[in-house]
Amino acid sequence: MKTKEKSGANQLIELVVIIAVAIGLALGIQAFLVKPYRIPSESMEPTLDVGQRVLVNRIGGRFSDPSIGDVVVFHPPAGADTNQCGAPKPTDQACALPVPRRSKVNFIKRVVAGPGDHIRILNGHVIRNGKPEKDGYIRPCAPGDDCTLQREITIPKGMWFMMGDNRGASDDSRFWGPVPKKWIIGGAFATYWPPKRIGLL
Repeated sequence: MKTKEKSGANQLIELVVIIAVAIGLALGIQAFLVKPYRIPSESMEPTLDVGQRVLVNRIGGRFSDPSIGDVVVFHPPAGADTNQCGAPKPTDQACALPVPRRSKVNFIKRVVAGPGDHIRILNGHVIRNGKPEKDGYIRPCAPGDDCTLQREITIPKGMWFMMGDNRGASDDSRFWGPVPKKWIIGGAFATYWPPKRIGLL
């Protein structure tokens, strides 16, 4: 009888340990490796819809720079809340410098330029180092959208310029500047919800 009681107690302890380890692994994976992220706005349409969920690689961004075309999750500058640029600028120019503090919120956008790149924007299309961006994935600006910033800027060292794919409805680096690497959380690499949209980015 005592043997059975001991066996039952051991099984309960083993189950508790297994559950604790599983929870610990799940939290560790989310904190350091892969994190789920819900799309909060229409700024990345048609690539990503409101409510769609993606997986973000948190570890890759720590060791390598993002590439042009990557979709990344990051902390925008604190000025993003009010479209505040970190330096005075003419109305026909994108913001070339963010405010020095980062926001606590997360954004998801596409990398369109990196350190040292020269860019200007014509009707929502990025002209990078004199060449038009290959942007078949974007939703173009509609008539009446203010999408032209034709005065060229240079992206500072260690920073990346982010734009939403929905060029006429995205709050992005055009208004609050490029993002330092240390504010980038990671690259989105796959969608997992809804089921009909499961796939790699």
